[in-house]
Amino acid sequence: MERGTRPPGLFETFRREMRLRGLSQKTIKSYQSCVRSFVRYFSPRHPRELDVEDIRTYLLFLLEKKKLASSTVNQVFNAIRFLYVELYKRPWTLRDIPRPHRPKQLPVVLSQDELKRIFDAKENLKHKAILMVGYSGGLRVGEVVRLKDGEIDSERRLIFVRGGKGAKDRYTLLGEATLEVLQNYWRMHGKGKWLFPGQRAGEHLSERSAEAIFETALRAAGISKSASFHSLRHAFATHLLEAGVDIRYIQELLGHSSLKTTEIYLHVTQKQVRQIRSPIDQMFRDEERPSDE
Repeated sequence: MERGTRPPGLFETFRREMRLRGLSQKTIKSYQSCVRSFVRYFSPRHPRELDVEDIRTYLLFLLEKKKLASSTVNQVFNAIRFLYVELYKRPWTLRDIPRPHRPKQLPVVLSQDELKRIFDAKENLKHKAILMVGYSGGLRVGEVVRLKDGEIDSERRLIFVRGGKGAKDRYTLLGEATLEVLQNYWRMHGKGKWLFPGQRAGEHLSERSAEAIFETALRAAGISKSASFHSLRHAFATHLLEAGVDIRYIQELLGHSSLKTTEIYLHVTQKQVRQIRSPIDQMFRDEERPSDE
């Protein structure tokens, strides 16, 4: 550090450490927000002065007073954990603090008929392409809007996802129907840096705009399910599983680090469930069977 230069403050030191550890910009922004709220809650006490009970008190405050969802509080926990374990080298501070229990909710899955209605509800080529690319490759909304023209491999029918969740690159699928829509879209709008540019020059479409496109298409298609843009990703995985694709391949296409994350789709696939007969059917069949008398 140069003479006369002030040392970085807590938040800048925290940001630098996350950057060095390779966390995504989205995670850095989220963790910064969580830690700022945490520090503000205990001000003027410094985080180094806090102990296990202080952190427990704060997490309970978020759950009971602020009524935050357990998934949100888990994110706060992760941010605080990074602060104490990675920055302050104090793993014991969080050792005895349990994570909030996250309720196991099965994802909403749209049928292929419902998806066709959603795609058909959009006459705007750009909007249609956004939705079809999301389903065709099982992409997260943030991955769709950040795609560049050069990441569409028309020859091999693949989409290259650069720096997905966990800063991992991967290839996923590009369906022929999706490629046809993209080619029509390119003929009309031309190519540039971003596959789906935003309103401001040089910027990609925002995630919120893509989500709004899905929401209007869902309403126009007359579908009442509580679905979101992410439901396209859920449908991609579930439909592949029902088609007999090995779950390990699906894991790779989705970019999941753990197979356990992908295994949730085993609970929503209907192929095996439809083959099982309810015992009530057997009961009524036995009643209808003519007697020997």
